[in-house]
Amino acid sequence: MSFATADLYDAHGDALRSCVTQFRSYGSRTRFFGQIVTVRCLEDNALVKQVLATSGEGRVLVADGGGSLRTALLGEMIATSAVENRWAGVVINGAVRDTAALTRLDLGIKALGVNPRKSAKTGLGEIDVPVNFGDVSFPPGAWLYSDEDGILVSDQRLDV
Repeated sequence: MSFATADLYDAHGDALRSCVTQFRSYGSRTRFFGQIVTVRCLEDNALVKQVLATSGEGRVLVADGGGSLRTALLGEMIATSAVENRWAGVVINGAVRDTAALTRLDLGIKALGVNPRKSAKTGLGEIDVPVNFGDVSFPPGAWLYSDEDGILVSDQRLDV
């Protein structure tokens, strides 16, 4: 991919929203973009697993785990499913696990940190609702652009 978020911001300015949360990158794709699908869940990854088991078609899952680092919302098995289903990336406002395996997967993965503890699997949460963190709203259907410098959100698809 040839885009850079800094260049996109220079070209489009205030039409873009810049996430101030300082995520770490865990997947082998350091640059990724796609239309946003959202999940809101707290320490329960059943909905993350459910969504990533569907056809991604180059989309990006934004999972708002409330910033909790107490349990991981994504690990090797679910991330492998995302790759198999053609998702471009996953942004987790929470923790991941299996980081050595995640670095080998062709998937953009950003998260706050790591915890080996697995999450609950009750299915509590919501799919396709606007989620908010890092001074940014992530509405379903908007476009997310991510690279080494950060994450931008646009209501329109940008030429990259």
